[in-house]
Amino acid sequence: MKSYGKHLNSHERTREMNMNSRTVYFNGQFVSEQEARVSIFDSALMFGDMVFDMTRTYKQKPFRLREHLERIYAGLKYLEIDCGMTLEEMENVTLETLDRNLPCLEGADVQIMHDISRGPLPPYKSVFKGKLQPTISINCWPLWWHLAVDAPLYRTGIHSIITAQQSVPAYLIDPKVKNRSRVFYQMANFQAHKVDPQSFPLLTDDRGIITEGSGSNFFILRHGRVLTPKGHNILLGVSRNTALELLTKMSVPWIEEDFGAYEVVNAEEAFHTATTYAIMPCTRVNGKPIGDGKPGPLTQRLIKAWSELVGVDIVAQSDEYAKIVKDMT
Repeated sequence: MKSYGKHLNSHERTREMNMNSRTVYFNGQFVSEQEARVSIFDSALMFGDMVFDMTRTYKQKPFRLREHLERIYAGLKYLEIDCGMTLEEMENVTLETLDRNLPCLEGADVQIMHDISRGPLPPYKSVFKGKLQPTISINCWPLWWHLAVDAPLYRTGIHSIITAQQSVPAYLIDPKVKNRSRVFYQMANFQAHKVDPQSFPLLTDDRGIITEGSGSNFFILRHGRVLTPKGHNILLGVSRNTALELLTKMSVPWIEEDFGAYEVVNAEEAFHTATTYAIMPCTRVNGKPIGDGKPGPLTQRLIKAWSELVGVDIVAQSDEYAKIVKDMT
């Protein structure tokens, strides 16, 4: 690793300084990233009782922020968390958080992360002078590191591993609520990475039906139709909806349908969608090639269509960020 300090050039010094000057909206105040702290007595730590969401920017403008906020508020309602702010107030303070951070982002696109819990638990209220309130944080983090890792995968495609760890079914906790109780996703990550450190996990339900990745939705192209898992046991991703809209615009037939490993192995193409990378080709599953083992033509068309939609070449941006991270390390 490069040692920071006197060996940094002026551009690197500026970037390091800017990284240390970003601010976070935290419980009604703007504080430095170093000062933003969740209490050890918070329900989020005790129970994983926290709703979150991540929006990203393109050209430093939030992409479908309203849809992400609507999903947050649907989750808050489901978990009976009153955050004390209307959706419109949350939207305004989110935009303010972004605006405050733009000067130190050097033109970079960012993830905008919302984390909201019901706050510290009542037995510990004496620590807070008897006043309890929900915990709300909003931060902006440059997408350099996320997209640097993804850059080569647009060309090679990813290897998906169907894991022993299964999804949590909706009758236990509805996966449409994007919450921080995500240990089952982490277990799936560990299991997949033991097979291939660069792989993405694919989870199933208790019938062996594909549900989703640990942070993505999944699609296959089979017999000229795009299939994506039904919505009852998955997170209904904003990026998933965007992909479906693009498919409709391109007159490509699609359907929500149950399918398993057999259909994935025998698909013509496959891809994942997620907020950070938008659309990522999947070219292998459990070591077996999908189609010819290369990113397929429909997936490539979708990547191009997404780039046109947001006004950013998403593959070129990932390549650029990979170079930035290489220079920083």
